[in-house]
Amino acid sequence: MLRKIINRQLTERLERASSSDNLRRNDIFEKDVHLIDAPGLICFGVLMFVVFLQFFTRYAMNDSLGWTEEVARFLLVILAFSGSITAVRKGSHIFLEFFYRYLSARFVKATALTAETLTIFFYSYMVYIGVQLAVITRQNMVSIPVPKATIYWIVAGSFLLMAFFSLWRMMRKARMSSKDILQEIETQSTKE
Repeated sequence: MLRKIINRQLTERLERASSSDNLRRNDIFEKDVHLIDAPGLICFGVLMFVVFLQFFTRYAMNDSLGWTEEVARFLLVILAFSGSITAVRKGSHIFLEFFYRYLSARFVKATALTAETLTIFFYSYMVYIGVQLAVITRQNMVSIPVPKATIYWIVAGSFLLMAFFSLWRMMRKARMSSKDILQEIETQSTKE
């Protein structure tokens, strides 16, 4: 019994590997790290440096730098939104794959396209809100002379890229069959 299950799983994996013409290895959606991820990685490195600097000046020198806490807080916000670009690009945002497993094959594609359409509208609306907020914000940060609108522009730009990648994923799914979409979801869930 166990041997049959293992053989079936191996056969399915081999079939997926051989028939994955829609999932090319050099595809931007499949790469773990891409050039678009660089701002998030740089932001993460700067955040680590700022937090270490705050820790060192507070506990080793017993005289904390005043600006490090606020800068770390805003860097964390930037990191979250730039990291979300990577999650949308790779399709690794949290979702309920439970529904896809129990839907009939003909509804899988419609459900996936509907979900992508809703996320595109959400990201686009967040771009609109972010731009409005950036335009009306005239305040600087408390500890350093950097406008808070800069943070809002970065967040709006992140949402714009998320909308772009979500649109790209939707167009890609529109060309796929329901079986291929289900297979991609299964591959994504077992990869993580």
